[in-house]
Amino acid sequence: MLKDFFQNTRNPKGIGGAIMLWSMNWGHSIMAKWGLKYLNIKNNDIILDIGCGGGANILRMLKKASDLKIFSIDYSELSVKKAIKYNKKAINKNICEIKIGNVSNIPYNETTFDIVTAFETTYFWPDIINDLKEKLRVLKSGGTFFICNEAVSVDNEKTPYEYFIKILDLNIYSPNDFVNILTKSGFIDININLSKNKKLVCVIAKKA
Repeated sequence: MLKDFFQNTRNPKGIGGAIMLWSMNWGHSIMAKWGLKYLNIKNNDIILDIGCGGGANILRMLKKASDLKIFSIDYSELSVKKAIKYNKKAINKNICEIKIGNVSNIPYNETTFDIVTAFETTYFWPDIINDLKEKLRVLKSGGTFFICNEAVSVDNEKTPYEYFIKILDLNIYSPNDFVNILTKSGFIDININLSKNKKLVCVIAKKA
């Protein structure tokens, strides 16, 4: 039963999924606020958020600058529904759009976005290299790709996430892993930031 509940981190559904989405908005706030300090959001930026979850990070980013437009996708119908409700005011102002979408086949044209963000989602991506290339495709030249995760594998240290890796089939990456896969995918200027306790990671990479 516990395993079934935690499957909602991957694809929230039903009552358990609704509880998980509420906990994501609340429980990930410290991580998100910490990570967003490293992301330079400018006025008039067009942003794509991959995996909207409960929608809280969309609202956080909208407060960072003026005249932004944020699009977001998630393959969970429940996540999309909850995120739309959470960001109803922004949607009514036509500065936010949230819809069903897949990380491996993003429903937007090439060179559309100034920034692509991924909070707590890379663990679940089915084909990490090709999925990263898909982010590269939709970014404008000089655009920024941002990853922020609450689980990171620190080189030469035992991970505390073995249980979740097993039951959820997670891929938890180390800083060196991120450098390698982002470089292989075609990104440049890769910067890795770890929190002081080495439990949070923020990755910034650029498109040439």
